[in-house]
Amino acid sequence: MLKNPKWLFAGIISASVIILDYITKQAIVEYVTPYESIDLIPFLRIVHVRNPGAAFGLFSGLSNYVFIAIYLAAMSLIIIYALKSLHGLELFASALIIGGATGNLIDRLTVGKVIDFIDFFISDWHWPAFNVADSALTVGIIIFLIANLSAGKHTDKLKNEK
Repeated sequence: MLKNPKWLFAGIISASVIILDYITKQAIVEYVTPYESIDLIPFLRIVHVRNPGAAFGLFSGLSNYVFIAIYLAAMSLIIIYALKSLHGLELFASALIIGGATGNLIDRLTVGKVIDFIDFFISDWHWPAFNVADSALTVGIIIFLIANLSAGKHTDKLKNEK
């Protein structure tokens, strides 16, 4: 299976996300003090925050063990699904999701919280800070949904033609 080029491609994508996420977070820890803010462009700045919760700080009262258990369960399901039927965009999306989730898992195991550093805002409205892993997860989920929605339309079209 690992000799199959599509699995090698997926592994490279996941590993690239994990490495890029790790390097950027280490740079933030090294060069940006906690809660420091560095303006880049009028709607984007670098910050250094640590998120104990899930997306947007949700469920921050839950134990780190709960997030680790959720990761293990979700990744097991994604990998089982990927082994059975994924190809093309779905495989690429799954590789992004696995890489992003693993990047944040590394933080949970080593720091106990997820390091976030990208602050996107418009005027006084701020999107919650995020990181490379979060970006990969989000893009992966969007691509996965689009691939499946377009596949569903294609399947429906084929059914209607019969």
